Amino acid sequence: MSSSQLKTEACGGEQQRGLEHELEEKLLLHDDDAGGSAPPPEKKHYGGWRRRHDGHEGVGGDDDYRERFVRAYDRLRDELLADDSCELTDEARRWLAQMIDYNVPGGKLNRGLSVIDSYLLLRQGSEVTEDEFFLACVIGWCVEWFQACALLLDDIMDDSHTRRDHICWYRRPEVGLRGINDGILLKCHIARLIKKYFREKSYYIDISELWNEVALQTSLGQMLDLISTHNGADELAKYNIEGYRRIVKYKTSYYSFYLPVACALLLSGAKLENFSELRDILIEMGIYFQAQDDYLDCFADPNTIGKIGTDIEDHKCSWLIVQALGHADLNQIEVLLKNYGKKDSTSVSKVKSTYSTLDLKDIFSEFEDRAYKHLVTSIEAQHDRAVQEILKSFLKKIHRRKK
Repeated sequence: MSSSQLKTEACGGEQQRGLEHELEEKLLLHDDDAGGSAPPPEKKHYGGWRRRHDGHEGVGGDDDYRERFVRAYDRLRDELLADDSCELTDEARRWLAQMIDYNVPGGKLNRGLSVIDSYLLLRQGSEVTEDEFFLACVIGWCVEWFQACALLLDDIMDDSHTRRDHICWYRRPEVGLRGINDGILLKCHIARLIKKYFREKSYYIDISELWNEVALQTSLGQMLDLISTHNGADELAKYNIEGYRRIVKYKTSYYSFYLPVACALLLSGAKLENFSELRDILIEMGIYFQAQDDYLDCFADPNTIGKIGTDIEDHKCSWLIVQALGHADLNQIEVLLKNYGKKDSTSVSKVKSTYSTLDLKDIFSEFEDRAYKHLVTSIEAQHDRAVQEILKSFLKKIHRRKK
């Protein structure tokens, strides 16, 4: 490598580290990886709630908002179990409790906590009461309920084996395909909770319509994914980045990234039509997130990500196969055509070997750097300080994630 190339590479590395350092300094949000050697946190007051540099919230500093969010789960689950819309038998109520506990609270809770993060940032400088905070928790758990519904049904459609370090719910011998109805129940719970807690609010229609729209978008995104997977066996060569982005935009981005923030905006009294740029950035972030997911599905340790990746066996239109088709020669494309979507380990190994030959790990690393820089630039262009902080909180949570 020439001295000029070394200089260029060094400058690029310094610029990237500078961007990361700038982002880390500006974020005052929850960081799961924060160590215990940081200096004493400066305290900021939000009425009865307090935000600290380590991201914790609490009245009097005795508790943090994550713990308060987690505690709200038991109350909401018990309320749903006691719902009088159906005369449940004791056996049915036990089944429902077990199903909810197995599927809803076992993840990282990032989507639900993002509602809390976003709401507190939007309310910065004004008092957030206990009741207002609890309502944000309700919506946060609605997002987690939706995530549980989506994953439960997706696992059935994809014939998956594990989820969140456990066997998939439908693969439990006592469950099977009755898990389909369980997924539908989880979705119905969301409408029940929203009606109970928000029907007297001025934004009840807006938040109900938001949830209906995002649920439809997510279901249509799933349909696009399933159609491409089914037809892909004969049309693998037609997989392209435009089709991939379309699937991910609707299947993942809207509910995982836009929905939590949109709910927080409505809770804070904002109008969603005034935040179209925020929505567009969150959609792009969701596409970046899904590309990471596709990478981890293939290359990460299943013990780390909590599931066994099956994108190759399932013939998924993933970021990796789209990139492979764009970089492969005719011989490599022939290998992919013959082996992609096959369930046997030999075929999967041949696909992964082709990925390795094409240096897809390096290609992904370059993509991640570009995506990060683009998102940072878009975020810094936002004039609203709270909007900037919300977007930075999302980006910090997903940048270079390992699971």
